[in-house]
Amino acid sequence: MRKFRMLAAFLAVAAGLVSGCSGTPDNGTSASTAPSTASAGSPAGTAAPSPDTETSVPAPAPATSRPNEGPGQGNAELAITVVPSPGAPEVDYTLVCSAGTPAAESSHPNAAAACAALKANPGILAPAPAGTSRPCTQQYGGPQTATVTGMVDGVAVDSKFARTNGCEISAWDAARDVLGAAGGAS
Repeated sequence: MRKFRMLAAFLAVAAGLVSGCSGTPDNGTSASTAPSTASAGSPAGTAAPSPDTETSVPAPAPATSRPNEGPGQGNAELAITVVPSPGAPEVDYTLVCSAGTPAAESSHPNAAAACAALKANPGILAPAPAGTSRPCTQQYGGPQTATVTGMVDGVAVDSKFARTNGCEISAWDAARDVLGAAGGAS
């Protein structure tokens, strides 16, 4: 009988703990346990000041869209960095296009071809992300890497290119007019 009472007491305690952890919402029927906003040293009814609305409103999320596949407007402002090999100096270009035509501030070696390529297909700067289910051949195209940042047709671009497998080589080749011939990967 003694074992039965101990078991019953244990089950009652366990049931109480489980019901306390059930996560059922409080519908306002119990007393609030939230701390008061009035400080102990302030007169009753005086609440702490509310936060400044200027700092409490979250900033809008950045655009997450990718440049469209197919013809675009041909407007671009890009910074292009190509590293021919580890330890080699970076090659930096600036590409500015308006309606598919290069602007004077472009330092790209073939800005006309790069702007035309972006107008024809701005999606070349949005290769499929790594880790997708597409199969990639295991081949090595060279040590070159490139980074392209800026805006194309009003869409933010931050793309990285390499030549370490078949998928990356294909993405590099699709964007070769924009990446330039630096590093011997033309």
